[in-house]
Amino acid sequence: MTLPLVETAPLSFGDGPLNIEDVTALARRERGAMLSADPAFRARIARGTEFLDRLLREDGVVYGVTTGYGDSCTVVIPPELLSELPHHLFAYHGCGLGRFLDETETRAVLATRLASLSRGMSGVSLPLLEGLVALLQHDILPLIPAEGSVGASGDLTPLSYVAAVLCGEREVMYHGRRRPAAEALAEAGITPLRLRPKEGLAIMNGTAVMTALACLAYERAEYLGRLATRLTALNVVASAGNAHHFDEVLFAAKPHPGQMRVAARLRADLHSDRPSRNEQRLQDRYSLRCAPHVIGVLEDALPFLRQFIENELNSANDNPLVDPDREQILHGGHFYGGHIAFAMDSLKNAVANLADLLDRQLALLVDTRFNHGLPSNLSGASGPRAAINHGLKALQISVSAWTAEALKLTMPASVFSRSTECHNQDKVSMGTIAARDCLRVIELTEQVVAAMLIAARQGVALRGRIAPETKVEGEPAAMLADLDERIALVEEDRALDHDLRSLLDDVRVRRWSLYAQ
Repeated sequence: MTLPLVETAPLSFGDGPLNIEDVTALARRERGAMLSADPAFRARIARGTEFLDRLLREDGVVYGVTTGYGDSCTVVIPPELLSELPHHLFAYHGCGLGRFLDETETRAVLATRLASLSRGMSGVSLPLLEGLVALLQHDILPLIPAEGSVGASGDLTPLSYVAAVLCGEREVMYHGRRRPAAEALAEAGITPLRLRPKEGLAIMNGTAVMTALACLAYERAEYLGRLATRLTALNVVASAGNAHHFDEVLFAAKPHPGQMRVAARLRADLHSDRPSRNEQRLQDRYSLRCAPHVIGVLEDALPFLRQFIENELNSANDNPLVDPDREQILHGGHFYGGHIAFAMDSLKNAVANLADLLDRQLALLVDTRFNHGLPSNLSGASGPRAAINHGLKALQISVSAWTAEALKLTMPASVFSRSTECHNQDKVSMGTIAARDCLRVIELTEQVVAAMLIAARQGVALRGRIAPETKVEGEPAAMLADLDERIALVEEDRALDHDLRSLLDDVRVRRWSLYAQ
């Protein structure tokens, strides 16, 4: 379903660097899009196209403009056919398969491609940039197949669907319906483009799809780290664990900044800066005691990975580049998505470890050998009916399944480079596959988190039956109260899939504010 545009200041392309949050806000329609009105920006764009036109008049040789593509770069294009070449590029790349990118992902793709082309080093015209802005403003979203890119020479096949739509070809989502692109453009009053020399290559020969998915993955992963921290605190309470494993002096002795932040959040949630009480165990099992060491890896990796993603986002990453100032054509390989591939391979590893951590915590909570007096499988049934009720037994199995699948996907995609296209593209990044894998790991981990929200609500409530003095205060108490209102305690066995889907939606819209620091 098409999201309504929230009335906030639009994101201006061409006015300066963007960050991950800019892209994700635009992707969720929390911000609109516009092209910079700065005369210097517009003059730079014009200089690039004027130089390219002059070079063509003077019989200059430019890859992908006066030559064929890829291994066909030795094929000289007759002057009378130059105008047809961009159309052929997106035509023959129309071979994508797999699911279509969803609407949020597609908006992010349009934003990342626009950000790169707005750098003024791609030789594209203002009408092309305005065409991309128009797609965003009218929410006309190309149907982009997710599969078919090896991540160098950029995201050629998926981005061919953007180029085709700008020219009035292929299909889009518009007003919540799948429509022919020409029909949607006409309805919105947009004239299809006739691509200039180099413009087809400029749209397609870049890292926009993998970078867009990376921006979305980053934001979701960051929130999962905070949720995993809050859930750990609640699980410490539910299992009558030792709230003092997160001592400030202890963590100052191993001062990874992110790990220390996670420990501080746990201290705040558990109020463990208060005098120690008699704990049931001197040392809890690792999935509780070492939670800062697991979640902290993600917390410490995020700033490092942000650099990779935002550098790519703010780069000119097609080939060749057009320098309008020195009037040079620069042939290179900036379409190579190695940094995004590394970032996504790394991020999915850290996120999968969150799933594994929470899966182990749930295994402790449902097992009477380890849960310090809680009922088997966290069943809320009592009396004779306890015999026929099984609580969260099946939920724990599902969590194990989702975790196993997430862990299976942590094999790095970037090491599976394949030589393609007559050995011209003989070393490729696999960045888009890495990004898709990362999003799938995040999706599976979100499912684990949804299950753990049910388990934490159940475990704390059942601990309160055993130990009425059990207290949860502050933000964790408010979050529990919200869960209590919306998720009934599991006393009689019932299907939990509707609760899980509702909680998944909550996670994805970041329902709960988690930690100011």
